[in-house]
Amino acid sequence: MPPPADAAPALPLRHALALGLLHGPAELLPVSSSGHTTLVPWLLGWPYPQLDPELRKAFEVALHAGTAAGLLLALRGEVAEAAGALDRRRLTLLAGSFAPPAVAGLLFERPIERRLGTAGSIAAGLAAGGALMALADALAPQERTREQAGPADALLLGLAQASALIPGLSRGGMTLAAMRARRFARPEASALSRHVALPVIAGASVLKGTRLARRGLPREVRAPFALAIGASFASTLVAARLVPVERVGPLWPYAAYRGGLAALTARRLWQHRGR
Repeated sequence: MPPPADAAPALPLRHALALGLLHGPAELLPVSSSGHTTLVPWLLGWPYPQLDPELRKAFEVALHAGTAAGLLLALRGEVAEAAGALDRRRLTLLAGSFAPPAVAGLLFERPIERRLGTAGSIAAGLAAGGALMALADALAPQERTREQAGPADALLLGLAQASALIPGLSRGGMTLAAMRARRFARPEASALSRHVALPVIAGASVLKGTRLARRGLPREVRAPFALAIGASFASTLVAARLVPVERVGPLWPYAAYRGGLAALTARRLWQHRGR
């Protein structure tokens, strides 16, 4: 039986809009966009965590699709330049950084989602990822340029992106930490992280979008999904203009923010446990 006409939608439009607007900046910063998509509604007491798990996953696909389109448009000049300068070294870098997350996603995405998608596990991922970022950035010298990236760096980038399947770790955070640990200067590490991101984000969006198309969407969530895609697209375009493309400063402020969000989540979990 369909829900009454005056029933509240499964995903309120204002919540879909807010999460879409949040997703662009959270994707461009090393703070875990997927972690924010889960934690922010949970911390604010929104009904989003009570949605069907498959519906929540589909919503994340929609957000990433909007972000991927926004990134492609915002970085079109850089993408065109990189495509025109493709050579064996750059192709090796792209292939090596793409293969591990692609394989890991196909094999382990569902088990990871079922076991590690809780607020507590996301908080742990935020804290651990932030610590790795801060440690790698503090200890490694800034010696190498992006032109010196080789097969070993490509593999490490791929493994870093694969590890970001664990909620809270953050694809951007882990690739930045990996490249700083390999002694790349901060702007060079930022460029490498950015260059390998779009193929993975786009590939994941296409794969998950295909699955979503086969299942179909309930009529009542089509409008919130469309609004979220548009908001994610727009916020990515704006964030790409405001967020520094090359991160030249230390990574500890991002690590501190991640630790603060993890601590807030842990405190809320403790309060819930005491009730």
